[in-house]
Amino acid sequence: MIGSLRGSVLERTGDTTVLLEVGGVGYLVTVTPRTLAELEPTSSAFLHIHHHIREDAQTLYGFLRRDERTTFEVLIATHGVGPAMAMAILGTHTPSALVDIIAARDLGALTLVPGVGRKTAERLVLELKDRLPPVPAAADAVDQPAPASLKDDVLSALVNLGYHRPLAEKSVEIALRTTDGDFERTLKQALRELAR
Repeated sequence: MIGSLRGSVLERTGDTTVLLEVGGVGYLVTVTPRTLAELEPTSSAFLHIHHHIREDAQTLYGFLRRDERTTFEVLIATHGVGPAMAMAILGTHTPSALVDIIAARDLGALTLVPGVGRKTAERLVLELKDRLPPVPAAADAVDQPAPASLKDDVLSALVNLGYHRPLAEKSVEIALRTTDGDFERTLKQALRELAR
């Protein structure tokens, strides 16, 4: 089993995949849009890996922080949540935000995740309320993107969720005027603007 990879980013091979070269071998790793935005080609990277094995495929899921991988593993152990939905959840909410969302029973925040309707959100709240690990305070600081890249990060997340770029850009501009520089709040506000 592969638990982590350290190497050089060769290329981004799609909206959620990066090719990471380690010791002359290229590994295709599935990541969230937020992680993809931080993995510039030719840069070095360290990823915590979940090596997912099925009868017909082996997939590597990569995370910049250990708590992201831990949350991913809790999510895929939840009834009805596969790796794709777990990555969609982590692509929309950070682990610390997800802990708060589940504690507050915030179904609206969960339904922001593509593929999660109200019934699924209700089930997630019930099943995850005692299972998500607390996120250390130090990790919360990592969740805050630098203000200069906030617009790009939110825009990248929206485009990767399937929104048309010009519309996404407008919604991000509006959201940036009404939020305090937090990725989660800015993304939520931009999604609200797109829903109007």
